[in-house]
Amino acid sequence: MYQLERFTLQEVFLKSTSEYQTYPALGMLNGRMYSYKEVKSIITGLIHHLRTIYGVGPGSHVALISENRPEWPMAYLAVTSLGAVIVPILTDFSSEAIRNIIIHAECTLILASQKMREKIGTLPGVQFLNIEKTSTLTAETGVSTSLPVVEETTLAAILYTSGTTGTSKGVMLTHRNIVSNAFASRSIFRIHPGDRLLSILPLAHTYECTIGFLAPFLQGASITYLDKPPTASVLLPALKKIRPTIMLSVPLIMEKIYRSNVKPKLESHKLYKYPLFRKLLIRIAGMKLRKTFGGRIRFFGIGGAALAPDVEQFLKEARFPYAIGYGLTETSPLVAGCNPSNTHLGSTGYPLEGVEVRIVPAKEGDLEGELQVRGPNVMIGYYKDPERTKEAFTEDGWFRTGDLTRMDETGRIYIRGRLKTMILGPSGENIYPEEIESLINQSNYVQESLVYGDPVGGLTALIQLKPEVLEKIKEDIRQMYGAVEDEADVFRQALEARTKEILESVRKEVNSRLASFARIGRALLQTDPFEKTPTQKIKRKIQQSQ
Repeated sequence: MYQLERFTLQEVFLKSTSEYQTYPALGMLNGRMYSYKEVKSIITGLIHHLRTIYGVGPGSHVALISENRPEWPMAYLAVTSLGAVIVPILTDFSSEAIRNIIIHAECTLILASQKMREKIGTLPGVQFLNIEKTSTLTAETGVSTSLPVVEETTLAAILYTSGTTGTSKGVMLTHRNIVSNAFASRSIFRIHPGDRLLSILPLAHTYECTIGFLAPFLQGASITYLDKPPTASVLLPALKKIRPTIMLSVPLIMEKIYRSNVKPKLESHKLYKYPLFRKLLIRIAGMKLRKTFGGRIRFFGIGGAALAPDVEQFLKEARFPYAIGYGLTETSPLVAGCNPSNTHLGSTGYPLEGVEVRIVPAKEGDLEGELQVRGPNVMIGYYKDPERTKEAFTEDGWFRTGDLTRMDETGRIYIRGRLKTMILGPSGENIYPEEIESLINQSNYVQESLVYGDPVGGLTALIQLKPEVLEKIKEDIRQMYGAVEDEADVFRQALEARTKEILESVRKEVNSRLASFARIGRALLQTDPFEKTPTQKIKRKIQQSQ
């Protein structure tokens, strides 16, 4: 690993493409893999094109919206190396939201795939460049490679995130914010030239961009992108072909794998009920899971939301090389993390090197409170929003994460939940809905859930049942009543009665494991999928208002 003289994306581009020339860098599954030398030529050609054709230079704002592909990180480095500001946008935002972001961020150019260009439509005064064609813009002999001086404090990116509550904000990150965070991740886990990463998360999210792209690019690894969403039918062949050593994921992916495939097989084994054999069976399941991921995985990073306790318990006992991280877009994103050798159940690990944290209790004597952060990774503010920027920081300059946290005697961080979602119990007790949801989601009947405080008192749980559970109920009703149309009253009444029985059984089972003040009063069926953020967290404010 080379040393950085300046923490800028321009420096990362120049140093990495020089240091690792012959190593594979960026590629597409079933497509071409570009070497670091080829990446340098393409980025240099794109820089020349952006500067001479579109007038991009220091201070320009350029939107970037495309499905994951090698051209995405190359465009990101080309724009920021010119001292311009990149505005990455998630492809699953609505057309209206995308257009609003482009206008709010004052972008004059959009780097977009053809599919996304059609989704956006035309915008007055804004030019388009098809990102799919940028890989052909290799540097020609005699093309000027001179670049403007980019300072560490220069604004590099504006990231718009929907978040779990509130409206979207434009998070302003400098070159130092982003690069220092990617560099400091080495204190948790070292990547080596030749390491292979399979990317399954959207690059427009800061988690994947900083930790899934820049950190590997800094250290000479190769990154392969998928041309389709990471469903089982797409992911399994990709894992077999790439055999990655590193992957990043959100909890939902591992939770689905465990609850749909691993857990049923374990519990159906006749020896699983015996503690002596249970440990052995879990270890064997862990070896099989590692093989499913290609057999060479040595770092499986999980972040973006809380991992279900039962899933983490399995991963720990199975000795699968998982690691938990915690962060926010406003912190570029990583605040804390660990590597597979020092994971601790329920903890997001230790603060990242160079990042300071403190816990501020709501009242004296409390052992938990809001986690506040200070360091080179913390944003400079929200774009064109001084009021919310001021609210985000304390008077002495610490960033308010809004997360309720405790820390053990060794310095490990434990996230309890969001300040805004914490519910006050009947006698002033703190109730964390996320913890109750994790218990609900352990049920074999449940797909997902959301717990909130009912205006009339008590707690309500919205529960989405697994599709196979609903289908089994319907099939049982058909057999019981004969060939009955789904629309018939008798069918609907039977379906409603059976689902109520299941919801009630889940409620009672969960309540038996909760303190009296935190027990669920009502369990209601959630028929439609919950609306999610890009990291697959349920949008609480929207769901609770329904």
